[in-house]
Amino acid sequence: MKHYTIQRALSMPTLDGDWDGLIWADVPELEVATFHKKSSIHRPQTCAKLLYDEDHIYGIFSVQDQYVLSAHTHRNESVCADSCVEFFVEPVPGRGYFNIEINCGGTLLLHYNAQSATVRYDPVVLDDARMDQVKIYHSMPSVVNPEITEPTRWGIEFHIPYDLFEAYVGPVERKPGTLWRGNFYKCGDQTSHPHWAMWNEIPGELGFHKPEFFAPLQFG
Repeated sequence: MKHYTIQRALSMPTLDGDWDGLIWADVPELEVATFHKKSSIHRPQTCAKLLYDEDHIYGIFSVQDQYVLSAHTHRNESVCADSCVEFFVEPVPGRGYFNIEINCGGTLLLHYNAQSATVRYDPVVLDDARMDQVKIYHSMPSVVNPEITEPTRWGIEFHIPYDLFEAYVGPVERKPGTLWRGNFYKCGDQTSHPHWAMWNEIPGELGFHKPEFFAPLQFG
């Protein structure tokens, strides 16, 4: 099982997607590099980093891609059909998880999944007021359609306040040593070269909504 240490931010990131900039340059990265067997031959290189402070969790993705598509422009549409990165996170043990999905054009899908004993996936779709709390930088235009077939690098940065999580799971710890759990994904379900990549491997049938395969995210 993978493990990632979330470093404390020395200052708040500026939401400009600068992977190699002052804030993000020395932050350890993880690689989303395990592809499900149903994937096409396309293997985009996808890396991510996380930071935290007293008020927010911060994330950034860098993707060396090809066959890049962004057709969904409305919140909570099926952005996984486009060139998309995803962060699934369980901030409080046993209190459910959030799936945060952002296509390369910056369109967000955000659900909370309580994981009842009888229903595997029965999400609460967050409303606009909650989704407005998530700040997103995207390097690509909102619409990329037709698909770009040349090699293309793109990036996503997001800032999420703990208040958003706490509305659903109660108080959220963010002190050094705190353990969250989560996983990171890259997909492109309806691109010309569909693929499904994971940070921590999910064996068996294709599906990302399997929190039993979330890996530790430890606050440094």
